[in-house]
Order: sequence, then C-alpha cells, then structure tokens
Amino acid sequence: MRRLFPVTDETVIRSQEGEAGHDWSLAELAAAYAYPELGPGPGTPEVWLRANMVSTLDGAAQHDGRSQPISTATDMRIFGTLRALADVVIAGAETVRQEGYRPARVRDEFAGMREAAGQSPVPAIAVITASLDLDFSLPLYTSPVVPTLILTGAAAAPDRIAAAEKAGARVVIAGDGVGVDPARAVRALAELGHTRLLTEGGPRLLGQLVAAGVLDELCLTLSPMLTAGDAQRIAGGPSVAVPSRFALASLLEEDGFLFSRYRRT
Repeated sequence: MRRLFPVTDETVIRSQEGEAGHDWSLAELAAAYAYPELGPGPGTPEVWLRANMVSTLDGAAQHDGRSQPISTATDMRIFGTLRALADVVIAGAETVRQEGYRPARVRDEFAGMREAAGQSPVPAIAVITASLDLDFSLPLYTSPVVPTLILTGAAAAPDRIAAAEKAGARVVIAGDGVGVDPARAVRALAELGHTRLLTEGGPRLLGQLVAAGVLDELCLTLSPMLTAGDAQRIAGGPSVAVPSRFALASLLEEDGFLFSRYRRT
C-alpha cells in the first residue's frame, strides 16, 4: 500500500490513499522533492544542501558495511530522482569505496528537465577526501559524463593531486590543512555553479556537515527492519552543542517504509 502524507502550513498530517498498485511516477517524485527557489533575492537561499540517507528502526545506516540491504526498490527510485535534481552529488571517500561509486548516468526521463534548469546532463560527483587514497583508474575518474570533483585540503600530498588530475578529475581545495572544511566546501561548489547540492554521506561526512551547520534538508528513509550489531548511525562524530531542529516537509509510505523529508526550521 502506498500513501502520501502531505504536511500543511499548520503541520497537520492528513493521509491520502493512493491507487492500488500505483507506482509514483518519476515526475511525481521530482515534484515532491523539488529544490526550493534559489537566488540572490532577499529571503531566498543562494545554495541548498540536502542529504539522502536510510536507517533501520534501530538506527543502523548500513548492514555489512553497505546501505543496499536495508533499502527497497522505491527507495532507489527516490535515490535516482534526488540525483537527477541535483547539480552535484557529494560523498565521502569511504562511502565511494564501500558502495562502489560509478559516474552518474544520463537518464532520458530527466534530460528535458535538466536542460530547462540549465544543468549539465548529469550531476557531477564530488568526493570528499583528505588523503586522496582513491583508485584513479576507475571509471568514476576516467570516464564520467562531467568531470569528477575531488575536494581536499591545502596540505594534501602533491603526488596524489597530480594523479587525480592526470586521471581527469578536477581537484578543489576546500580547507587550509589536511582535511576539508564543510562550509568552505559548500562555498567552493557554489562558486563552480553548483547550488543544488546532494550528499549521500556516509555517516562521518554527514556528521561533519551537521556540526558545521550547513545542512538544509534531510531526506531520510526509515526501513522497517531491525539489525542490532554495531553499524553506524546516519551521522557520526562529535555531538553538536545544541541539537538542530528540523521541520517535517513531506512523508510518503510504502509497505512500512517511510520516506521523509525534513527542512531546517
């Protein structure tokens, strides 16, 4: 069973039955997850960073080191839609390695929408890494539709920077030391024309973005599974001094999976 729970201005949640067996179309999902209007005007954000994560009922962001076992087909449709709406997809190096990242692929269903929005045919992939300990012979670096971005610190090893650039990646310095400063990374991407940002984690990177106060929106799939074990939560690292409050923007349900979208209040 599929339901859409729209959230009104008064934050009253009402349920609306969907047709039996009806799959949300990509157009419906694109409308439901559209970025807010961006621009230099008063009260309008110039850049928007959203995260897309999945968690089990007991807080696990992965099972056996990967998110796929706790996901579902609809979750992957939303995953693809969020990518299609974004200018750039940001991921930490460990997530890129664990999940076997490949270049974003051109999707005919979204080609017209991206062209009308002035976007490239696919979002760029931006890898956050301090060490640049990456396999630059992989297609993610050698044959993407648009060059893969490597965000690192000013103290990164010159030979690793040279290896990344030789493979075809574009290296962006977003920190004064070894690592990346999250706020500076967001600014650097915006300066490249990437204002609709999407991060897919992992937990360590998401924790850094939360701590830096630069996350605007969280798209969270709650999986009706229990895994126990010692898997990471969706965000890791030191706790913030004051918890950040987000407001529920929309909620979809299918077979016990909840697809929520929260925005900074």
